[in-house]
Amino acid sequence: MADTQIMDSRGLARSIDRIAYEVVEHNKGARDMVIVGIRTRGAIIAERLAQAIERIEKIALPVGAIDITFYRDDIQTRLDQPIVQKTDLMFSIDDKIVVLVDDVLYTGRTVRAALNELSDYGRPRCIQLAVLVDRGHRELPIRADYVGIELQTYREENVIVSLREQDGSDGVSLQQHGGPTR
Repeated sequence: MADTQIMDSRGLARSIDRIAYEVVEHNKGARDMVIVGIRTRGAIIAERLAQAIERIEKIALPVGAIDITFYRDDIQTRLDQPIVQKTDLMFSIDDKIVVLVDDVLYTGRTVRAALNELSDYGRPRCIQLAVLVDRGHRELPIRADYVGIELQTYREENVIVSLREQDGSDGVSLQQHGGPTR
């Protein structure tokens, strides 16, 4: 297995800043906006994105985190001992612009689970998806509104997002496994 660095800490920070500017521009500001991250790394990126938007717009946005474990469609077949974390939405999402944040967009199943969970918490005006990495291979008709980087990957490869809060350092790398099959 070989790792290829795709993004270093400066590149990761620039990607989050660029996404913040795109979110603000697309929504003509940040009024009535909340940021919700998918645990674990999506929640960390959501915090950083909210800080970047605050620097741009000079307003603090509500930031929450959701754990989609029980909303997954593979919980019965794939997860023997699921690790459940806390969903933390201490604000209403009714009639808000919800920017849903995750680290890697792959099949779309995690996002589908997150959308299902969000619908249990209210009725947002709209939900927009921001991801640090879009690696392709969608199984559901889901696309990101804001993307840090798009990668052409093989299914056998792993995209590894490291964040200092969780992993001690920031970066994105591609871990190679076996031969190519797209």
